[in-house]
Amino acid sequence: MDISVVIPVYNEAEGLPALVAMLRDALDPLPQTAEIIFIDDGSADASASILDDFAHEDPRLRVIRLRRNYGQTAAMMAGIQHATGDVIIPMDADGQNDPHDIPRLLEKLAEGFDVVSGWRRDREDAAVSRVLPSRIANGLISFVMGVKLHDYGCTMKAYRREVIEDVRLYGEMHRFIPIFASWEGARVTELPVTHHARRFGSSKYGIGRTLRVLLDLFTLFFIDRALDRPMQFFGKIGAGAFVLSLAVFFWALGLKFIAHVYLIQTPLPLLAATIGISGILFMLLGILAEITTRTYFEARGKAPYKIRSITNAAAPPTDPRRW
Repeated sequence: MDISVVIPVYNEAEGLPALVAMLRDALDPLPQTAEIIFIDDGSADASASILDDFAHEDPRLRVIRLRRNYGQTAAMMAGIQHATGDVIIPMDADGQNDPHDIPRLLEKLAEGFDVVSGWRRDREDAAVSRVLPSRIANGLISFVMGVKLHDYGCTMKAYRREVIEDVRLYGEMHRFIPIFASWEGARVTELPVTHHARRFGSSKYGIGRTLRVLLDLFTLFFIDRALDRPMQFFGKIGAGAFVLSLAVFFWALGLKFIAHVYLIQTPLPLLAATIGISGILFMLLGILAEITTRTYFEARGKAPYKIRSITNAAAPPTDPRRW
């Protein structure tokens, strides 16, 4: 299979017929083979039965029904794991993403990129409750993680299978897949895509979701800095605590000999001891984390690198990219 379109669904019964029609219209002219995977994330409306009817009519369409509502990230991970295409294209089911952008995403991949991220440059959403928080979050993510994208929240993206097949997603981390792919050495770019106003149903997103995204960003930052080298992460904090502890202690000594403020008259010695003990605890935490991390990686038997391609005079390059 060449292309897998992955679409999480939660209570989108009204808009599904129009979405399926648009998908067929966009995919039929393509020379590549394609499959459409809908993941019903515990919908309480008629979404599941509508999708089942379409699946019986169209062999390209598959429906994965989850036992309950797990959230968009879990649903998308289920779709990615069941996809068979060399290129995986996630989309929203609310009709705001346009399937006719799929050929443009494939053309961008053909330029040599591994990830093409959709950019809703002209969004049809509420400015205060949706657009403004999104721009703030996107700017913060780009600054902290170093992967410069205008729109992490746009579900419509195109990935080569090899850069995301080992990704495991939790929380709200589906929006961070380009970062995971970048860690694997993927070439990441973005492309402006069409964004429609919602015609059916109600939005599942709110301003409160921004907080969850920021918490996931903190987790991702820690993973980036410490997952494969925790002693360096915690050790730096511990070393900084030791330096600060000494500075506070010498400050207390300075007060004693210069200002005649005895150690028993100031809380500085207690503060220095507390900071010093914290430094020791961070060092010990780093050692424990280092042991745990090494056990984790060695148990998986996975090499700490990924090969992009191998070239040999007797054989063509093994680069798996086909677009």
